Amino acid sequence: MTDVSGGAPLLGEPLSIELANTTYAVRGHLREGLETPQHLDSWLRDVRLAITDVAPDELAAAVALRDAIRRLAGATVDGEPLPADAVDLVNRHAATPARWHELRADPEPATVARSAGDDVATALSEIAADAVDLFGGPRRHDLRACQGPGCVLYFIRSGRREWCSHGCGNRARAARHYARNRAT
Repeated sequence: MTDVSGGAPLLGEPLSIELANTTYAVRGHLREGLETPQHLDSWLRDVRLAITDVAPDELAAAVALRDAIRRLAGATVDGEPLPADAVDLVNRHAATPARWHELRADPEPATVARSAGDDVATALSEIAADAVDLFGGPRRHDLRACQGPGCVLYFIRSGRREWCSHGCGNRARAARHYARNRAT
């Protein structure tokens, strides 16, 4: 059976951070969650941006946007200036026409989603707009890199949260316990 999901975790983070987290680690080894157009298609469906027939060049655009968002996240977490080329790439995607809703009256009143661009460009525009809001707004101060051993994911901190998931928190506590008991 072929894996079409890519395996990237969904953590309930803002859309731009969910895309950034499609590069993830399993047992300390980096994994690529968007290896094929089918992986991107599956991921977009998982985050409720249903798309059909993702092309290889659209996958390349999504991976480039993902990498730019990861660079912005890394700079933000480290308290460094945002890389200009990553800002430019996010802004180019954010400027692509997004979706809007129209009211239809025939035969019954209904709302119809419309877009001026193709589906993948529109989805990437929505993700880039989320990144603009995140990195340009007050939530950027809550962006954190997971402190779990070997983890490369980002999350928005709420409360005292230090890890992207309970699993990373458990691994960190277990490693700390092991190190403490090994030292005695």
